[in-house]
Amino acid sequence: MKFPREQWARLRDATPLTLSEDDLVALRGVNEEVDLEEVAEIYLPLSRLLNLYVAATQKLHSVSDTFLGADTSRVPYVIGMAGSVAVGKSTTARILRALLARWPDHPRVEIVTTDGFLYPNKILEERGLMERKGFPESYDRRTLLRFLVDLKSGKDDLSVPTYSHRIYDVTDELKPIRRPDIVILEGLNVLQTGARQGRSQRLFVSDFFDFSIYVDAAIEDVRRWYIDRFLTLRDLVFKKKDSYFHRYADLSNEEATQVAQDIWQRINEVNLHENIIPTRDRAQLILRKARDHSISGVSLRKI
Repeated sequence: MKFPREQWARLRDATPLTLSEDDLVALRGVNEEVDLEEVAEIYLPLSRLLNLYVAATQKLHSVSDTFLGADTSRVPYVIGMAGSVAVGKSTTARILRALLARWPDHPRVEIVTTDGFLYPNKILEERGLMERKGFPESYDRRTLLRFLVDLKSGKDDLSVPTYSHRIYDVTDELKPIRRPDIVILEGLNVLQTGARQGRSQRLFVSDFFDFSIYVDAAIEDVRRWYIDRFLTLRDLVFKKKDSYFHRYADLSNEEATQVAQDIWQRINEVNLHENIIPTRDRAQLILRKARDHSISGVSLRKI
């Protein structure tokens, strides 16, 4: 079902707006201008929908436990979030986490990004995959699947690897994940089925999702957002001497634009066409963005 923004906004019902402008400032990504009106019209209805789904899933687990005579821990509800580089997945995930955590039935909401499950640069270089970073083969899929198995098994005190966009590599730090009610798993290829080069896989990351979201936009718009973000980061993060991209810090606007266009065309757009867009229709909900980054419509697949 496709909903224009105005129609989707009415599904908010009486859900209260629990975020302030100050909250939103901390949640916005680089060059993204999400306002409270969009939160009210797009994210509040979505948080209401997910709250209903989480409640229904919890009841289903309770019924199963009663039938089996089991007394098991509550299993986290897992939301997968996919989409292109620079499309705004991280901002969407942060806003959704903030809203979902304000519902009394599931206050503990964690975001896990698949960036932390990338192979370290050293391994990518050894395998000739640095130019394929972000492609499915650049991830430690086994470790990611092990985490999801443990998560859905109700194991306590889990941890996930972390990634630094400044140094452009995984770090030695681990992020603790302790008994969450909801986990938002955000990444480029989380909806991939994984069948590649004639090989089939028995288990996919998306097998562990209770719900999935795809953040969508026209390719020419995402390209422009990527270049704009690159120019902004050139004046901010790239200035730091330990930044992987420090060599670009002193480029002129024209030079930096050319570099960003080249990276986009060689890597990100190829990945988008080959691996990301083909998974779009597997999502249960698609958020469609307009040229100004605002969400213009929502598509919901009935479950």
